[in-house]
Amino acid sequence: MATAHRPYLECIRHTLNAALCLESFACMEVERHTKPEIEVGRNQEVLLRPVVISRNENERVLIEGSVNSLRLSIKVKQADDMEQFLARKFMRFLTQRAENFFVLRRKAMPGYDLSLLITNNHTEAMYKHKLVDFVIQFMEDIDKEISDMKLGVNSRGRVVATEFLKQFI
Repeated sequence: MATAHRPYLECIRHTLNAALCLESFACMEVERHTKPEIEVGRNQEVLLRPVVISRNENERVLIEGSVNSLRLSIKVKQADDMEQFLARKFMRFLTQRAENFFVLRRKAMPGYDLSLLITNNHTEAMYKHKLVDFVIQFMEDIDKEISDMKLGVNSRGRVVATEFLKQFI
């Protein structure tokens, strides 16, 4: 974990540990149905207050909880146009493969790049601390991948520019 990101990610870790107290909750409208209440959003009494953890204006996490589900929306750091382009393409790549990530939503919340949905079924089938570790590692890997792609694009551009300018010398 990068030194600069350590307090930000630790705050997310502690908040997720507190928010992942999920239990089975039957739908109040339809008998024998259980739907993620955070997605339905009709019953305000089962929704928790949303928490925004922000490192800066371009990098933040929204944690919305309910009695049986938790939605985590992530805004990835995008300092310039190249990072915005790479982040948009990388998020599109991930969301097209959402079924391979059991907690990844296909559509992100407005204003965020990526959303995860964790239900009580996930916390019953998996260890809570492993889910939290996965989310933190996932966030670290996204930042690392975008930085590596940006370095790769810049180095390829530098090689192409030098080869192109050699013909004028």
